[in-house]
Amino acid sequence: MLDRQTRVSGLIHEARQDLAYRPRIRYGRRLRQAFPAIVLLLVAVLATGVVVVTQLPERSAETVALRRPVARQGIQSDVAAAGPTHTPPQPVAPLTSTHQPHLFVVAAKPLSSAVVAKVAQVAGVRAVERADAAEVGMDGKRVQTLGVNPSTFRAYTPKPTARSDRLWRNVSAGEIAVSFVLGNDGGMPLGKSVTTAGQVLRVGAYATMGMGAIDAVVSRQTARALGIPENNALVVSAPKVDSAKLRRALLRILPRRSQIATINPVLSTPRRTTWAAGSFMTAPQIKVALTAAVSKLGRPYVWGAEGPDTFDCSGLVQWAYAQAGIKVPRVTHQQFVSGPQIPLSQAQPGDLLFWRYDPTNPSYVSHVAIYWGNGKMLQAPRTGDVVKFSPVSTRNLAGVVRISPAVAARVR
Repeated sequence: MLDRQTRVSGLIHEARQDLAYRPRIRYGRRLRQAFPAIVLLLVAVLATGVVVVTQLPERSAETVALRRPVARQGIQSDVAAAGPTHTPPQPVAPLTSTHQPHLFVVAAKPLSSAVVAKVAQVAGVRAVERADAAEVGMDGKRVQTLGVNPSTFRAYTPKPTARSDRLWRNVSAGEIAVSFVLGNDGGMPLGKSVTTAGQVLRVGAYATMGMGAIDAVVSRQTARALGIPENNALVVSAPKVDSAKLRRALLRILPRRSQIATINPVLSTPRRTTWAAGSFMTAPQIKVALTAAVSKLGRPYVWGAEGPDTFDCSGLVQWAYAQAGIKVPRVTHQQFVSGPQIPLSQAQPGDLLFWRYDPTNPSYVSHVAIYWGNGKMLQAPRTGDVVKFSPVSTRNLAGVVRISPAVAARVR
C-alpha cells in the first residue's frame, strides 16, 4: 500500500486561485453535550446550532413485526393492520395550506403561551407551530424526535409528506414516522416495532420532515406517553425576513439557553459570486483532513455515529475536517451550504460531493462524500458497509461544494 501521507500530498494543489462561482449559500445542527437525566436539556450547540433536547432512556429490547411496505403519494407507508400500539386515532384535519419553515427553536423548558405570542408578533413572522422535542433512545440509537399535532404540523413539512393523509392518520393512531435515512440506513424498516420508555412504537411510514436534525415524528399524545417535555419547541415561518436578523430578535425574547437552527434561510444580503483563494481551506489544512479521513478506511458505517471508530456519511466529514481545525456542520444538508457550489469538472481533493437519494423528499440532500481526485471519492456509504474509496457516481448528484471555513462556522 502506498504511503498515505505521500498519496495525500500528491493530490493537493499548493495554491487555489480566485474563483468566480455562482454559489447557493444558505445558512442553516449540533455538538452534543449529553447529560443522563430523563428530562435534562441536551445542550446541543454544534458548529451548526441546535438540535434537540432531552434524553429519554431506552428501557427494553425491541420486538419486530414484519410487514410489506408500499409507496403512496411519494411517502413510503405500511398498509398492513394496525401495529402493537393501541392509541385511539384522533381525527386529522385535511391539508388546506402550507408554510415553509425557516427557524426551529428548542428551549430548556416549556415555552409559555405569552412567549409564543411574542414570537408570533415579531415583524415578518407569518406562522408559528408548537411541538415537543427530545432525543429518545430507540433500538440502541439516540433519535431526535418531535411530538406534534398531525393536523397542523403537516403544513410545515415538504409537500409529499404534507399531502399524505395516510401518514398523518398513522401518526395520530400512535405510530412513528421516521426519516428515510433512519429507516434505510439506521435499521428501522417499515413495520418494525421498537420499545422505548416502556412504550411499543411501530414504524408506520418513512417521511422526511425537511428539518435536518429531526429523524422521527410522533403525535403529542404519544410524546406524553414517552415522557417528552411539552411545548419546548417551535417551528417558525417567516418568508420575508432575513433569517439571521430574525434569529437574533427571537433570542432576545426566548428564555436563556434556547437554541435556534435555521432550516430554510432567507438572506437579505447579495450572495457572493467571486471568492478569493483565502476564503477556502489551505493546502496544509486539506492535507490534514484527507489524512484523517483515509486513516478510517474499513471502519463500519453506523447511523448517527460521529467517530472516532464508527461513522455515518456526514459524521465522517465533520470529524475529518475537525482534525484540521475546520468547524463543519453535522447535518448533510447544512454541509451542502458551507461554501460555494462548483462544477464537478472543477472538483479538487477535499471538496465535498452531495446526492439526493431520499424518495420521500427528492429535493432533500441526504448523502455526502469527500472527493479524493482522479474520479474517486472517500465515503461512509450505508449500514452494513465500511468507510471506503468508491468511483464518483453522478446519479442523483446534487452538487459539489468547496468548504469555506468562515461560511461553515456560521451555518446554524
